[in-house]
Amino acid sequence: MSRVTAARIVADWGTSNLRVFALGEASNLLAEASSDTGMGKLTPDGYEPALLELIGDWLDANRVTPVIVCGMAGARQGWTEAAYRCVPCTPVGRPFARPRVASPLIEVFIVPGLSQAEPADVMRGEETQIAGVLAASPGFAGVVCLPGTHSKWALVKDGRVERFATFMTGELFALLATQSVLRHGMASEGSDEAAFDAGVADAISQPAGLAAELFRLRAAGLLADLPAAAARSRLSGLLVGAELAAARPFWQENEVLVVGSGALTELYRRALAGLGAQARAISGEKMVLLGLVQAFERISAETA
Repeated sequence: MSRVTAARIVADWGTSNLRVFALGEASNLLAEASSDTGMGKLTPDGYEPALLELIGDWLDANRVTPVIVCGMAGARQGWTEAAYRCVPCTPVGRPFARPRVASPLIEVFIVPGLSQAEPADVMRGEETQIAGVLAASPGFAGVVCLPGTHSKWALVKDGRVERFATFMTGELFALLATQSVLRHGMASEGSDEAAFDAGVADAISQPAGLAAELFRLRAAGLLADLPAAAARSRLSGLLVGAELAAARPFWQENEVLVVGSGALTELYRRALAGLGAQARAISGEKMVLLGLVQAFERISAETA
């Protein structure tokens, strides 16, 4: 672990992983660390020890270091529940949750998620990435797409999140690929761009036929020896295509920023570009760090 002394520390606490960043007085990045101690492995009394294990060497013994956390630490099943803020609103803002900590060296603030009354929806963690997008592009007006287990589409205007929608595309893919009848003909890795593109096109053109198209993956494996990698990519294409069909009101006439990393982000950008959408990809890690800095500035302004 890097031997630095942080002026402040920010953390992205997901279901599976914890990432922490040591920042200097000017919010410059000094060091970072991560572990697999996500919300799914912790009870409320386990959060502080898991955090201190990563950041202990960054703390100044002579003062209290603020720690700003986004993500699932603020969930109902997390460390301390951070109440949702209802859209339309800025991505990050009060009230920040304040869990009790035993250590005299840290003060912890948890960023609240966002909620939507009609149709009912929530997000937790993605709001901080959206705040990062607006910090990087202050005048941005358009749509932020955040692919993942539960993909988010957020309409952003005048520095606020106006409305958003969530799609369980990633979770459906994992369930279908590993626990359904489709698993028998599905590769665990590998890709086929043509199969993905065809899946997107078929789901976009006939979204009502998705359930039938899914079973045809199994039939094609049995009758036509559909390669397992092609089956995996077509499954991904069908599910992403169904999501894009439903999300059309978001992307059809707006610039889209696809926020994330790796192959999944590129697949969404590729699918959107194929549909004629104005889309570009940007780093999710950079955006969450920028967003956490924005949250710290809000906290500093409120406590000054």
